Amino acid sequence: MPLLVVRHAQAGRRGAYQGDDRSRPLTARGQARAAALVPLLSAYRPQRVLSSPFVRCCETVQPIAEALGLGVESVDELGEGHGADGVRLMRTMAGESAVLCTHGDVSTAILEALTPELTPTARKKLRLQKGEFWVVQSTGTSLTIGEHVRRIAPGTPESDGGA
Repeated sequence: MPLLVVRHAQAGRRGAYQGDDRSRPLTARGQARAAALVPLLSAYRPQRVLSSPFVRCCETVQPIAEALGLGVESVDELGEGHGADGVRLMRTMAGESAVLCTHGDVSTAILEALTPELTPTARKKLRLQKGEFWVVQSTGTSLTIGEHVRRIAPGTPESDGGA
């Protein structure tokens, strides 16, 4: 059963947002991407949906949670600045099927933890962009990125299989 690690969808520029950055919502483009993730994530039959408490993350996974009849579980371990906590959370969830929505810095920490054998250049190609996700498989407590599902444009493949 896979863990689906999602980087939140487009939320506009941090510097252009007036107010607490934790409250920065998705843009219309980000909302469209969140909706487009529903059939892609649903195919994996996740049993839980966890998210950073930041609004942009919660909004990214709200459509999949609603489609599955689940609530969004807000967890600090997926919030910005909690990379090591995010990795620990994933290790404790090995064997579960869940969506985990987080931020660029946390996904980078996860990538580094799961791919220590890769060079920085090779790892850079696997970084999650906004609205993308990894399918992380587990064997015991060992976690491996099995697939990187990228943002898709009409008429292009939905993912590049394998990490």
